[in-house]
Amino acid sequence: MTRDHYVLGVNAWDHDVSVCLLKNGEIAVAIEKERITREKHASGFFDAAIDYCLKAEGIELDAVARIVRNCYLLPVPELEQTLTALWKPYQMSRRERKRAYDSPLFLPEDERFSVCSHHLAHAYSAFAASPFDEGAVMIVDGVGGHRQDALEDLPEGDDAHPLARESESYYAFQGSRLRTVEKVWMGPVAGFVNDDFTMLPGLGAMYSRVSEYIFGDWNKCGEVMGLAPYGKPVLDPLMSLEDGVLRIHDWPEACRHPWEGGGDARWEDSEHAQEYANLAWRVQEDTETILLERARRLHEATGTRNLCVAGGVALNCVANGRLAREGPFENVWIQPAAGDNGIAIGCALYGHLALDGHPRKFQMRNPYLGATYDRFDEDEAFRPFHVRATTRRRKPADVVAETADSLAAGAVVGWYQGKCEYGPRALGNRSILADPRDPGVKDRVNARVKFRQAFRPFAPAVLAERAHEFFEGEHESPYMLLAKSVRPEVRDKIPGVVHVDGTARVQTVSREDNPRFHALLTAFAERTGVPVLLNTSFNVRGEPIVEVPFDAMECFLGTDIDVLVVHDWMVRKRWIHRPLRKVVRAMSSAVRELRREALRDRYERRISAGED
Repeated sequence: MTRDHYVLGVNAWDHDVSVCLLKNGEIAVAIEKERITREKHASGFFDAAIDYCLKAEGIELDAVARIVRNCYLLPVPELEQTLTALWKPYQMSRRERKRAYDSPLFLPEDERFSVCSHHLAHAYSAFAASPFDEGAVMIVDGVGGHRQDALEDLPEGDDAHPLARESESYYAFQGSRLRTVEKVWMGPVAGFVNDDFTMLPGLGAMYSRVSEYIFGDWNKCGEVMGLAPYGKPVLDPLMSLEDGVLRIHDWPEACRHPWEGGGDARWEDSEHAQEYANLAWRVQEDTETILLERARRLHEATGTRNLCVAGGVALNCVANGRLAREGPFENVWIQPAAGDNGIAIGCALYGHLALDGHPRKFQMRNPYLGATYDRFDEDEAFRPFHVRATTRRRKPADVVAETADSLAAGAVVGWYQGKCEYGPRALGNRSILADPRDPGVKDRVNARVKFRQAFRPFAPAVLAERAHEFFEGEHESPYMLLAKSVRPEVRDKIPGVVHVDGTARVQTVSREDNPRFHALLTAFAERTGVPVLLNTSFNVRGEPIVEVPFDAMECFLGTDIDVLVVHDWMVRKRWIHRPLRKVVRAMSSAVRELRREALRDRYERRISAGED
């Protein structure tokens, strides 16, 4: 009997810690640490995510042939040596320090452990998971690794400083072979970590700088993209290309009011809201223009028809839409976990292909990579809340029919099915759904379900075979990574998912990719004539997407979601929930924090007891 070949890929220590387990070259399971700890963009030690993957597959760590890790701050062995001498609570909390020191995953001497440099891992997550046998690769993010740590062969004449940082990387591939076409570096900054990478002269760094200025957080780039259509072209360019060289221009003199937040301040009430919108428009326009020019240069250099894209900037669905429509490549494939969570996939594929020499055979066909949950998990989720909710089990066909009826009647539905999606988008397994025909649904879901700014749009999920009836362009968009124009003649049919500029971030749903979500869209179309649903991630602002059934119940009861569907269970709120609703909301953040503490304590007790 042939033994299965397992490889673990790990995005380690910094934001979006994640793990991917490869079995014989195919992804068996993958998870982001935030889904387990309930801390958004969780950093730190990665043992909990590895345990999750091993448990889901039913194996021990000894069964893994290779473990490949990455952290853009430093190569992981150097970083871990640093963490033994310096107090860096963001990378290693007090809770995690002892656990890390006692773990075989920390400073291992095992020959199974390897490292992969940052943009190289992004590249493998893109081309090695794509449907193409050959093509070009575009990697653009905020900041990558140092030049001295890059493992790929660099182009002749690349004489950047050893401490320069990756900003953009361009490759060509044939099968499993990858060739570097061009690397764009940002000037050297000495030290353990950049004081502020957003001040570095890079495309993604500038976008994050704008995010920090507008929202007080470099990692709110998706919100900047959503705000951009509300802006006006009144500011000079922030960046441009001159003979292929990126030039960063002076910061606009008019922009001297960074968002301070704090206390009870609400972003929507800021007197500088239009200034923020104008700046968002500017950086979005510059980014799209530069990416299109970069794509043309890459196409000239490679002559291929196919393009694979990854890196944090690849989550910009508006820019992606223009690349697909106006760019020189016939086919564009974007890694659904394009940000640093996708690094785990890239590390695993790098280990399997480049280090272990196996042939490439994997194609990422869907993002549903989490663990499965059984009847016990459902019972545990429902039991604590029975006083405020009624649960009934249905036949699968009845679940779809009743959910479609509820949606057509105006209900907001929490839809929890199967394995969780990997990456930042909810794609029909951990989704909040609503009727897009309602012109007021966006404001209602933003205010009473998601608790976020009113300007933020929602995405449509549409039957793939009928997408052309509502959205322009023939490109499929299964991962909600392309913005398309909504056909003018049908915009009044789905106003809840049409952004202010007439576009929408589309998810095309096929029967092959997600049979039950496709069946729900079909049933909704039979009742309404519209094969489209508003689809947003099953979480509230500032929290990760729900992972286990308990998370779904907690979110359901703490928001104005009307109906919860967990696999074949239909859950509704009892009459007593309504008078308790305000109290529930007031206590929800405290309850969530207590639960996070309980999860940490339970995990530490398990480790202390020596359990697997």
